[in-house]
Amino acid sequence: MKMMKIIYLIHATGYDKNQANQWTMSLAVLKRIVGSFVLPLSLAFAASVTIAASPDLLKAKKEAEAVGYTFIASHDEIVAMAKKEGKLRVNSGLEPQNFKALVDAFKQKYPFLTDVKVEGLTGTEANQRFLLEIKAGQAKGWDIANIRVEFANEYLPHLTKHDMLGMAKHGVLKIHPSMIHPTERNVVGVLSVIRVLAYNRMIFSEDKLPDKWEDFLKPEFKGKKFVMDIRPVPLAALVPVWGLERTLDFTRKLAAQQPVWGRGAPRIAASLVSGEHSIFAGANFASTQRAIEKDRTGSLGYKIVEPVPTETLTHSMGILKTADQPHAALLWIEFLASAEGQEIIDKYEPLAASVLTPGSALAQVTRGKQLSIVNWSNWTDFQENVEKLFATAGFPKGE
Repeated sequence: MKMMKIIYLIHATGYDKNQANQWTMSLAVLKRIVGSFVLPLSLAFAASVTIAASPDLLKAKKEAEAVGYTFIASHDEIVAMAKKEGKLRVNSGLEPQNFKALVDAFKQKYPFLTDVKVEGLTGTEANQRFLLEIKAGQAKGWDIANIRVEFANEYLPHLTKHDMLGMAKHGVLKIHPSMIHPTERNVVGVLSVIRVLAYNRMIFSEDKLPDKWEDFLKPEFKGKKFVMDIRPVPLAALVPVWGLERTLDFTRKLAAQQPVWGRGAPRIAASLVSGEHSIFAGANFASTQRAIEKDRTGSLGYKIVEPVPTETLTHSMGILKTADQPHAALLWIEFLASAEGQEIIDKYEPLAASVLTPGSALAQVTRGKQLSIVNWSNWTDFQENVEKLFATAGFPKGE
């Protein structure tokens, strides 16, 4: 519109057509010249405003680097470096049925990462073997390591010191900060496990079942009325809310109720379906849901008992020092923690996405419930507490 007005004024003041064309061409050239300076200058100005508006970000970067961590201040920078890397190698503790859906969605988000390989690593022995390879310098070619909680301390010296916690807190990485180790800052857990009460609906109605863990101490639940796993992991997960002494006292009283001590969730679930037993206290929610889906009798059900034993360290990950693609690895970890990645995990794992993720299956079923969360701030005592509770129960023997 401004160009048209100028041309109109030229004609109105008596210039001929050739003069008008010359003016028009001159103005167009001037516009291109000015524009070529204005665009980069405006971008530079915008960048300077962004930096000026983020003193906390720059401070966090400086503090992280002062203690030996790498802090990348821009997500765009991570993406740019990942483009140069072009591929990714992941050692994963997820179930294999997740891999294709996760890789396809990840590559759709970052199409420049054309070569993404994910390999499963499950079981204690396989994880110990991989850890030995890392220590011996033989685990070449892997970018991300699956970290079993019981071996976490042994993995830490072999991980890159990316300050993922700092980058998450400042929005560089879209990861819930509580998923990240609060002191190590470079280990992330994107799955959760909750423990529930599984039961035979043909034997017990839900309203007759305990609402709280203390209800198991009532007289009606004495004398082989419920099954407990001989490994008291669900009880150890009550320590964050109850404290160790109260949990030890509860375990002594629970053992006096003479529960059936068993081992192996599939076997115990089968005993519920058959009617051999009626209640399994401390069942894994995801495993219970899978058993319910397979139960043709429709007799298997579950109930959430408070406080809800919750573990948020399942499928923890870190980036290896020997990683060739550390920036692509950062994007993968961020993707697994994202709403999209968590939705895929809930579908294929299934029902194991983090309780910290709004909208996840676990977040929905525990909404409004009191959670007793085993997380990075208390995990170092967790295994020790399991052993103490096992001893307190009187070294029961499985049936």
